[in-house]
Amino acid sequence: MTNKELYHHLTNFNLEDLSIASLKRKTNLEYFEADGNRVPKFINEFWTSKQRQNNPIHEVSYRACFKAELPRFFISLLTKEKDVVYDPFAGRGTTIVEAALLNRNVVANDINPLSTVFSKPRLFIPSNEEVEERLEKIKFKNGLKANINLSMFYHPETESLRNYLIKRKKNEEEDFVDEWIRMIATNRLTGHSKNFFSVYTLPPNQAVTPERQKRINKKRQQKPVYKDVRFIILKKTRDLTSQLNANLVRRLKVIGTRAKFFNEDARTTSVIKSNSVQLTITSPPFLNIVNYAEDNWLRCWFNNIDARRVAQNITVTKKLDEWEKVMGEVFVELYRITKTGGYVAFEVGEVRRGKIKLDEHIVPLGIKAGFECIGIVINQQKFTKTANIWGINNNVFGTNTNRIEVFRKA
Repeated sequence: MTNKELYHHLTNFNLEDLSIASLKRKTNLEYFEADGNRVPKFINEFWTSKQRQNNPIHEVSYRACFKAELPRFFISLLTKEKDVVYDPFAGRGTTIVEAALLNRNVVANDINPLSTVFSKPRLFIPSNEEVEERLEKIKFKNGLKANINLSMFYHPETESLRNYLIKRKKNEEEDFVDEWIRMIATNRLTGHSKNFFSVYTLPPNQAVTPERQKRINKKRQQKPVYKDVRFIILKKTRDLTSQLNANLVRRLKVIGTRAKFFNEDARTTSVIKSNSVQLTITSPPFLNIVNYAEDNWLRCWFNNIDARRVAQNITVTKKLDEWEKVMGEVFVELYRITKTGGYVAFEVGEVRRGKIKLDEHIVPLGIKAGFECIGIVINQQKFTKTANIWGINNNVFGTNTNRIEVFRKA
């Protein structure tokens, strides 16, 4: 697709789902100047959760992750089957899993090893029977508290998988069924329903501190009750795989055998070959909006990951110039690994109540690295109840409005 064809497609875009006639509207075009370049902003509803349900295999909670409609839009538009799709800040693996579902080869990177825990197992899907059989063979030990006090989260008789999983990994005995169980268990550690291991806690995609959980328990006058770990893991397995037929399971496995998972600094990924990636789709850490290490302290503990060491390597800064420096170095590396004619779709948002538009700060960094900037795709959408809980209003502060800078390597 030429730059002119892509510009025409975005300018004349309309959702094709006839059942959502109210969403059909013309793209609004705006422009801004960046280092002497007139950069277009394409503003429309390019995808919507009403347009098509995501495959349930995506439903793994993780802080600050985008919906699968976003990578699906760009993967379908800018790649063909077997092309390589990459995410340098892979998070829970939305880009990776969606690309695999669409029969693209994948490369995932995230400095936090939890990313691999969440993403890789969803390319190697065990049957319900395999999971049930493995759980029956595991000799559970009571108590998730282990070497730290977790009594504010768990009943003392709630069984623990942690020691079993650590031992299997240490002895190099862990297989795809163990990895699946690890992924499910990590996802079910804390949450707000009976289908989590913990007593009621919010939000479900991060762990509050023990002190905060004690206050929640006191306010709600609650105590941790016994949870059936086997039942919860099996239920979540059935939920995640409910729309995976045999063909999709085989496709994911084929892609998975070729997939690469790294835990490197996104600025220095020498493990990835130059000129090898057709499309990068990613969303980097936004200044200091999310503290990934603190939010994931319990998940790190469960997986025997040093959360403090991870925190030291994640870019968390309040200073825009420091953040820009890191992102600029990321773009230099992305230019190296991107094929001629390949693309980067880089999603950021507005921060500090809309005072800082990170998209306008990203564009010059990509251009300086050598890319052409096709423009900024702004997907406007109705905000979810969850977004409103966090104090986000419809298209006012922007953190729920996807803003994707699209670059091409000429």
